[in-house]
Amino acid sequence: MGSHGVTDTLAAGSPPAPAASRGDRFLASVAASVGAAVVGAEAPLRLLATALLAEGHALVEDVPGVGKTLLARAFAAALGLGFARVQGTPDLLPTDVTGSSILEGGAFRFVEGPVFTNILLVDEINRATPRTQSALLEAMQERQVSAEGETRSLPDPFLVLATQNPVELEGTFALPEAQLDRFLLRIAIGYPDEPGERRIASRHQAAAEPMDGVRQVASASDLRALREAARTVRVADDVEGYLVALVRGTRQHEDVRLGASPRSSVALYRAAQAWALLDGRDFVLPDDVRALVHAVLDHRILLDIDRELRGATVAGVVDAVLERVPLPLPADATG
Repeated sequence: MGSHGVTDTLAAGSPPAPAASRGDRFLASVAASVGAAVVGAEAPLRLLATALLAEGHALVEDVPGVGKTLLARAFAAALGLGFARVQGTPDLLPTDVTGSSILEGGAFRFVEGPVFTNILLVDEINRATPRTQSALLEAMQERQVSAEGETRSLPDPFLVLATQNPVELEGTFALPEAQLDRFLLRIAIGYPDEPGERRIASRHQAAAEPMDGVRQVASASDLRALREAARTVRVADDVEGYLVALVRGTRQHEDVRLGASPRSSVALYRAAQAWALLDGRDFVLPDDVRALVHAVLDHRILLDIDRELRGATVAGVVDAVLERVPLPLPADATG
């Protein structure tokens, strides 16, 4: 049966909580502000907001020149958050990211690296060495940095937005599965349509700097309240069972060498809660899970090499799992 029956049944329930209704207004405000600088980024922007409210991180795999850096800068400015950028290169050291101590006035003083910010853009992370990549692991997972024998907490909120160029692989170091698994979502921005590209080409006539039009539309207290609200978004038992079945289904597919981990179930659960909140609801629909399943699972699955050479793709595996796992029936999905 189609998903609209489930959607209609659940939508007929109790009205959303006030915090949930703020979620869609928050997204609309951020989209309007970011739209002053970035053209046609509604879908990746919503995924970024989802990652932030679910307290996760995002991996952007796309070709150069599609606006990844501009999107990250505009997103941070619209939320009044600190922003820093690190360029991945083979000579980038871990201390270039985390910071180091310098001798000053006869004593050592720790100088914080760019990781001590709210939104850290790591451009072309796969050009950094594995040693430097691993320096981000503790920061991403524990939201702290251990350096010079001391543990320092990172600002809150903290979001790593890492980019990879899927075309140029020479001189790169592939991210290990353990680190890929720590990214809540994978985002693709893609090329704009023709009208959008024309707007991009001519926008400097209106303003010398596109970022000048971005205005702060949320405060730190707004973000904290929305994150707390996202944690309380209801997930019915059968919707929970559905998302877990999707994750487990990737491990049983014949084209897969390594399926999605249990951490993927947590990621899909948290992301679906945030996604629903941004839609103005305090409950998760199966449609929310389906909308996010590629963004959450695709980068966590390894294909069998022989099957991949014969044309198998990760997206094809996830699509097949979506077809195989039955949607919850409306009577069940209401919990």
